[in-house]
Amino acid sequence: MAADRDQLISMGFAPERVDWALKATNNAGLQPAMDHILENDGKPVPELSNVTSANVPPPQADDDDEDMGGAAVSSSGGTAQSIKCSQCGKIFRDTALANFHAEKSGHDQFEESTEEIKPLTEEEKKQKLAELRERMEEKRAAKAMEEAKEARANELIRRKGGQDIGSIKEELQLKEAEKEARQRKQDKLDDAKAKAAVRAQIEADKKTRAEKAVKEKALREGREYQQPLVSGVGGATSASAAAPGTKSSESPTTRLQIRLASGAPLTATMASDSTLHEVALFVESQNPAISAQTITFSTTFPRKVFSRSDFTRTLKELDLVPSAVLMAS
Repeated sequence: MAADRDQLISMGFAPERVDWALKATNNAGLQPAMDHILENDGKPVPELSNVTSANVPPPQADDDDEDMGGAAVSSSGGTAQSIKCSQCGKIFRDTALANFHAEKSGHDQFEESTEEIKPLTEEEKKQKLAELRERMEEKRAAKAMEEAKEARANELIRRKGGQDIGSIKEELQLKEAEKEARQRKQDKLDDAKAKAAVRAQIEADKKTRAEKAVKEKALREGREYQQPLVSGVGGATSASAAAPGTKSSESPTTRLQIRLASGAPLTATMASDSTLHEVALFVESQNPAISAQTITFSTTFPRKVFSRSDFTRTLKELDLVPSAVLMAS
């Protein structure tokens, strides 16, 4: 209605929002329009052609009704001038407004009233506008609090996500470091095995050349060549048979039996000039649970415990030639 529009504009509401509210509420009256303006405060105003009217019947106007004053007062004073809600005491100009109030509040007890709804005075308009503005400020404050709460929740989620990503990265870095450590250890074992294999091949070549030289010498002197005796363990050549009269400590190789704290003993034939550290590397290559940096060696007879300084000495210097039994721990 034109009177509702003029009154809402006079209360300080923007004309475009007033037109939107009146159309959206199907011109149901001043109160529904003000409720619509309050509920949609801050939202952009759409094109009126795209606004759909709510399911609120427009107010039914009588010829005797005034735009703002409701039904005219009869001379007898007994004519119903308004509709009153028996549950909250509010009065409404017509049935449409009463129905709108019933839908919003759930009240269902109404009665006819002889009270006349008069137009708002200027003072009442100012008071109503102040109340509406106060309600709008409360609603804005509540909305701001809700948005702040939602922002804090989103920030917590973001931070937790960042912490989870950090934990995953740290775990991946730790796994990568462990993988690199295992690879370095494996490379070290492979290197020790390769060195041991090279030394073994060198010793085998030495033996072959020595046997060939002895055989050629025997043939030149017209003597019968005697094949060197081979021991029953590991195929090592007996030092006394290969070179009669040679001291056992001069043997180019030594036969080691290494007894571990658990598991089967290890046997190896190594060059006499090999160091005790190379023996430790050999043990580590056969049993990855043992570290060459912490292993210790000892002999039972005579009883002797080798110190870390002994690891740089050769087997010959440690009197472990031509054979020895080592206890590893």
